[in-house]
Amino acid sequence: MQAQIENTAGKRLWIKLSAVAVVVALAVGGYMSMSNTHAAPDVSFTNLKGEQVSLKSMRGKVVMVNFWATSCTTCVAEMPQMVQTYNAYKDKGLDYVAVAMSYDQPNYVVNFVQTRSLPFQVTLDTQSKLADAFGDVRLTPTTFVIDKQGNIIKRYVGEPKFAELHALLDKALAT
Repeated sequence: MQAQIENTAGKRLWIKLSAVAVVVALAVGGYMSMSNTHAAPDVSFTNLKGEQVSLKSMRGKVVMVNFWATSCTTCVAEMPQMVQTYNAYKDKGLDYVAVAMSYDQPNYVVNFVQTRSLPFQVTLDTQSKLADAFGDVRLTPTTFVIDKQGNIIKRYVGEPKFAELHALLDKALAT
């Protein structure tokens, strides 16, 4: 009888310890997945000026890659703040690439860029190669912030909270 009680108590202790270990493993895994950065894809594109540019060539700068479309009302609405953000941070080491989605009419994109005097690089993703490389981007706007080492540190789906974005850029540019 005493052996049965000790055996049952030992099983309970083992179950409790196993449960604690699972909880700790899940917590650590969750924390690591939130804190880990991952490398931005090694992509190249041709900007509207006809220049071939690789994302890798921008290492050493913080880069924002913004997927957008002229038919996206949120994209059009956020663009003036994106321009302001770029202008405020470009001399501190920010680069910016606006990627027009494959369904966007090239002549609409060119017209938008010209009439709004967009100061940063713009590219047409006519075959969705860039959208696919960044994880099959479908929703616009989607913006990635990439650190100086080429790691994605933030992904915004929808218009970012610009105060939060600016704080992130301040931090990324300071390192």
